[in-house]
Amino acid sequence: MAKIIAILNGKGGVGKTTTAINLAATFAQEHKVLLVDTDIQGSASWWFGRSENQMGFDLAPETDAKLLSNLQKITGYDLVIVDTPPALHSEALAAVVAIADYLVLPTPPAPMDLAALIETVTTAVMPVGTPHRVLLTKVDPRSLGEVKEAQNTLIQLGIPACHTVIRAYKAHERAALDGVAIHQWRGRNAREAESDYRCVAAEIKNDWRK
Repeated sequence: MAKIIAILNGKGGVGKTTTAINLAATFAQEHKVLLVDTDIQGSASWWFGRSENQMGFDLAPETDAKLLSNLQKITGYDLVIVDTPPALHSEALAAVVAIADYLVLPTPPAPMDLAALIETVTTAVMPVGTPHRVLLTKVDPRSLGEVKEAQNTLIQLGIPACHTVIRAYKAHERAALDGVAIHQWRGRNAREAESDYRCVAAEIKNDWRK
């Protein structure tokens, strides 16, 4: 049976689709992966469509909550990654969270973004008790003090976070425009950006072994 990882945050613009695409591509180097795009904006589908199916995983758009609740029945894949809509009370998000094995919650470390993330955790995640980690995204490498403050806030609230952070590079935007995952892009800071997602994938795998 495939493991199901949901990428979620009730707020948009936090790096959710970038995380979904790049984790799917990273895991796809060793596993059979399906990415399910449940966001009506279709950002993951747009990105995938530009790739001509060269990122190593399959993609399926689906917004119907009833169908999403049956994701556990999918066969032929080791891992299903779900890019959820940025709508905290959407039926699609609730359906996915209810059946997911693991949740990744991307958020920039800025106070307003962190506040929205904490609401997502307390409203949609803690009630179901699904294993999860916050992933700090769009991190300015020159402002690591903000990262430390965000991590301390999460620790005080008992919310687990990845040790790895996703640094903000233009490489992420360029990769999306070129229709490739970050490990396939060859421009400036590509290897640093790739390394961030590889480390996140390793942390998730380590959680599975516990």
